Amino acid sequence: MAFEGSSVAISHTGKVRSNNQDSGYAGANLFVVADGMGGHAGGDVASSLAISRLEGLDHAFAAPHEAEAALRESITQAATDLIDMVKQRPELAGMGTTVDAIVMVDDYAVIAHIGDSRIYLYRDNVLTQITTDHTFVQRLVDSGRITVEEARYHPRRSVLMRVLGDMDPNPEIDTFVMKTQEGDRWLLCSDGLSGVVDDAHTEKALAHGYAPGRTADILLKQALDGGAPDNVTIVMVDVGGAHQMFSGTPTIVGSAANPTGIEVPAAKPRTSWLHPVRTAANEPSHFEPAAEFLEEVIEEDRRRARRRRLGWLTALVLVIGAIAGGLYLGYQWTQTFYYVGADEDSVVIYQGVQQSVGPFRLSQPYNDTDIMLADLTDFDRSRVEATLGARSLSDAEAIVDRLRASAEANQ
Repeated sequence: MAFEGSSVAISHTGKVRSNNQDSGYAGANLFVVADGMGGHAGGDVASSLAISRLEGLDHAFAAPHEAEAALRESITQAATDLIDMVKQRPELAGMGTTVDAIVMVDDYAVIAHIGDSRIYLYRDNVLTQITTDHTFVQRLVDSGRITVEEARYHPRRSVLMRVLGDMDPNPEIDTFVMKTQEGDRWLLCSDGLSGVVDDAHTEKALAHGYAPGRTADILLKQALDGGAPDNVTIVMVDVGGAHQMFSGTPTIVGSAANPTGIEVPAAKPRTSWLHPVRTAANEPSHFEPAAEFLEEVIEEDRRRARRRRLGWLTALVLVIGAIAGGLYLGYQWTQTFYYVGADEDSVVIYQGVQQSVGPFRLSQPYNDTDIMLADLTDFDRSRVEATLGARSLSDAEAIVDRLRASAEANQ
């Protein structure tokens, strides 16, 4: 059935950016935020392509699992669209976009997420971040190396570990289904909002209970008052409630609302609405015996009769042999993997995995390419420094070929 509730979508270039690379969509059942990146034009194209590919899902689905499968398929197809676009327009190499999307199906919210844009849920006076950022600093937070507050100001906070881009035709997308209820307020936003306005202030704004449009105005003003160094895009959805229902025309904001000079494959004619007085434009484990275990074995041997020591020694040899054999097989297994990373100044294909067992690294350079980091775009260089996983050697070589083409286009 059709979703019953109210929504709004607004987008602003912010105070620093010269153009808006964000896109947002609020329709009858579909709600999306896409934060593009990759240069002055590339981000515009990437986020617009994502919206164009997804807007065909703005209809009623029979069941949540159907919508989840459709979201995953459409986002994956959007990655293919980006790759195809770069083949046509090499100057756009390196572009990418985040995608956060919700499809409302009956009493369920079907969610898809890749990148560092966020989805929040305000329910029973509590704001909860539903998605997890696919960033380098989030991995540091998850491993306990830095705090959430330190992550907000970390110099590498903008380095994405996962993004919808022009290098991977099979992106790793988080999808899941959540039960929703009347009174829920869903907030989708680019990091132009979440990176400036903390969760406490966001929760306070949502708590007023104002209509989605007025609430989005408050959040945008807070981002602008905080300097708004990036584009700010907000899509807000109220489930049920007394506010005005969907009018029948989807709201499209940001670069997707005005894709000047961009040919979007399979795009449908769209009607855009720009918010008044706004410039719509921005884990590995292994087993190591503890020292206490070996000391216990030695002490046990001392307490036992000589006639049984041979049995213990035999057992110990078998255990060590099993562990050594397991480690050897495990090491051989790790050598079936490849990834693309960087040494001091160039792009390198590594064989193995990015882990160590004590002083022993489980990867080594396989091919030091002639691609210099200095020749890459800032976006490509940050991705290489963060490393790019590959499913096989041929996949890694394909990534290198795309980086080479991007570097040549960037020179």
